[in-house]
Amino acid sequence: MGKKPQKLKELEEREARVRAMGGEKEIRKQHVSGKLTARERLGLLFDSGTFQEIDLFVRHRCTNFGLEDIEILADGVITGFGKVGGRTVFAFSQDFTCRAGTLGEMHAQKICKVMDLALKTGAPIVGFNDSGGARIQEGVDSLAGYGNIFFRNSCASGVIPQISAIMGPTAGGAVYSPAMTDWVFMTKKSSYMFITGPDVIKSVTGEGIDFESLGGAMTHNTKSGVAHFASENDAESIEKIKALLSYLPSNNSETTPLIDTGDDPERMDKHLDTLAPENSRKLYDIKKVIHSIVDNGEILEPHEHYAKNMVICFARMAGQAVGIIANQPRYLAGCLDVEASDKATRFIRFCDAFNIPLITIADNPGYLPGKEQEWKGIIRHGAKLLWCYSEATVPKITLVTRKDYGGAYIAMCSRHLGADLVLAWPTAEIGVMGAEGAANIIFRKEIQSASDPKTKREEKIQEYRELFSNPYVAASRGYVDAIIPPRETRPRIIRALEMLKTKKESRPWKKHGNIPV
Repeated sequence: MGKKPQKLKELEEREARVRAMGGEKEIRKQHVSGKLTARERLGLLFDSGTFQEIDLFVRHRCTNFGLEDIEILADGVITGFGKVGGRTVFAFSQDFTCRAGTLGEMHAQKICKVMDLALKTGAPIVGFNDSGGARIQEGVDSLAGYGNIFFRNSCASGVIPQISAIMGPTAGGAVYSPAMTDWVFMTKKSSYMFITGPDVIKSVTGEGIDFESLGGAMTHNTKSGVAHFASENDAESIEKIKALLSYLPSNNSETTPLIDTGDDPERMDKHLDTLAPENSRKLYDIKKVIHSIVDNGEILEPHEHYAKNMVICFARMAGQAVGIIANQPRYLAGCLDVEASDKATRFIRFCDAFNIPLITIADNPGYLPGKEQEWKGIIRHGAKLLWCYSEATVPKITLVTRKDYGGAYIAMCSRHLGADLVLAWPTAEIGVMGAEGAANIIFRKEIQSASDPKTKREEKIQEYRELFSNPYVAASRGYVDAIIPPRETRPRIIRALEMLKTKKESRPWKKHGNIPV
């Protein structure tokens, strides 16, 4: 073999130097803190050998505060594209080993370039956030960089899936881009998000709080709802991201991949016949219904720890990806409240944007009463649910398992909000309110004047229950399409999904609606 050309040798040396990131010492510090490096994260995300890096040799051009004498390899962020599950995905990964992954002009420009490419080609984008924030030496150029990213987050929303993985510090302006994306993953004990840190809070309000309590993974998964998934480590987060991508189309003009799961579409489950207690005050786990009807009982559940009175999840039915929204009777009796309404609303809008059929499972006694809910704006937040179900044009199938009362009956994708098919179990109770409350109002005078008010009240409750605490009145009006044996739920829904594959529906033209945010 001939001698390697000098120019080729120089290229290889330059590449090796940049790929070494911040050097062994900084990489070791990254590992000691329980974090993978930026390149290790990309290696786990992409199918082996498919990642193609771009802008490897980009450098900052700041000459302030001595930065002109400091080289930041790859300007602290690695960008490129590759295959995940055989499909093209774009990604950027901030490198904390290089100047703490701080964002400056060229760092932001690299991110914007892959975002633009993702949008042009109709492919998802994944961002690994691990940064000390704005590179303050670059001043307003850093702020401009953030603004350019935010603008692209907005443009890409509803066009391509956007996923953020928080795997280190993300503070100040850096938190807004993840918040504008579709899904936020956080790693426990090594990632955090907040606008102002503990030190600033202490100086301004006098309140003492640590990083984890203020903006850690479980804080944002349980209290704020900013994050959708919490993982034990970076590798687990990345596996969940890959699982999520498998449920999604690459863009809003495609449908979700059809996967042969091996589960019989006609499979029935006799245990469902006795799952919902006839006594509507008794609790049961709605997830048992979900696991029973979906392919192989497998789901991917965002917001598992937030607003537990509402369950949202991705699943497959006969190999087709679906989004499921369900009241959870085990928590707050499945009542709708501010947090549950927001949780469901955002999920509905995402599924509608990306052509994912919606299955709604209703069992709730209404909106959660109380002054706290009223003061927090349950009217406004509850209206979002009405809005987004009405706005959605994907196939919409509703199953009523038990209680479905009042405004919450309407809100949980009733026929009146555009449900294409409404099924009900024989245990369903569809009405303005429960029998106890209704009897107290309708028969108040009769009960009060009775010689035995208690017995009379029970008599009237039973009278109302026989009249309205069932699915048959709604079925007689055509608001419920079929009352089915619970065991038949899976095949009935799958047949409905097959029927609705060719659904076409439009709404009046508008620039956009004014959703009650």
